[in-house]
Amino acid sequence: MHFGVSGQSRQGEPGILTLRRILYGLSAVAILLVGGSFLLPAQAVVSRSAEVAAPPEAVFAIVGDLRRFNEIWAMADLDPEVRYSYQGTESGLGQKLAWASDNLEIGSGVTTIVDYQPPQRVEFRTVAGRERALTEFVLEPIATGTRVTWTYTTPLAGVPDRWAGLLYDSRIGPEFEKGLANLKSLAERASPTP
Repeated sequence: MHFGVSGQSRQGEPGILTLRRILYGLSAVAILLVGGSFLLPAQAVVSRSAEVAAPPEAVFAIVGDLRRFNEIWAMADLDPEVRYSYQGTESGLGQKLAWASDNLEIGSGVTTIVDYQPPQRVEFRTVAGRERALTEFVLEPIATGTRVTWTYTTPLAGVPDRWAGLLYDSRIGPEFEKGLANLKSLAERASPTP
């Protein structure tokens, strides 16, 4: 048996050294994950724009009415059984859309109009589980009709949220693109060009 300088046996030390290395490695990874999260944005922002060959008033008639929101953002595509109810005012500031679904990707929540400036801008606050988000549509008149910008903003409070925030654009962006294509089709059908 080999004795070290201190007179203790080295038998079994390779196992302890391996365990220490694993623990140091895990600690380093944890420090990098937590520390790295503070370098990431504190909110996720997803934004897409499209040009619609219709006047801002025709576009606003669709985006400014939560009763028509499913024509743009079709939750029914993910769950045909999603349940909707409308509360608050008939239209404008305070109008609410509540939804419930057994599909975990949709869940349940409430969207409320919190800023209403026809035909330029409408902003919604959404509360769905732990998620708190603001969504806005900004309408800008252009020579060919309207430029619509759809933006979603949500705070990213914790370490996992900040890392998950890196995926928001790739996950939500394509849905916004589909929604803007739906909006374009609806608005252009409602306002045919001469």
